[in-house]
Amino acid sequence: MIEITQKPISPELVVSKVKTDSSGCVVTYIGLIREYSHGKQVLSVEYSDTEGKAENRLLEIASKTRQKWPLNNIAICHRIGQLKVGNINLVIAVAAAHRQEGFAACQYVIDQFKQTIPTRKRETYHDGSIRVEGE
Repeated sequence: MIEITQKPISPELVVSKVKTDSSGCVVTYIGLIREYSHGKQVLSVEYSDTEGKAENRLLEIASKTRQKWPLNNIAICHRIGQLKVGNINLVIAVAAAHRQEGFAACQYVIDQFKQTIPTRKRETYHDGSIRVEGE
């Protein structure tokens, strides 16, 4: 399950969609918008997918992850639009027979997401300054 959405993400719903009868675990990561980033107080973070390539990038990450570990299922859900402190911007859920593979695969997905952020990220700070990633 790969999803780019402007709606709030329900981690429980994502978990329910990836678990299978042969899953011994579902390892999850929930990314939140934090109050401070780069030493500044965050007002908002906006993610955008102007080129429409984010879903394909997430599909590539999921495919590479499946090649490395025996997984039952994987979900990467990324929220775009303007988010406030405390909002969920990313949910990763990995269903596997064993926790070792589940944790390793989930860590890999997070790292790949951070290294090749699939969307443009614009942080606006309380002091009026702005930081942009992914351009």
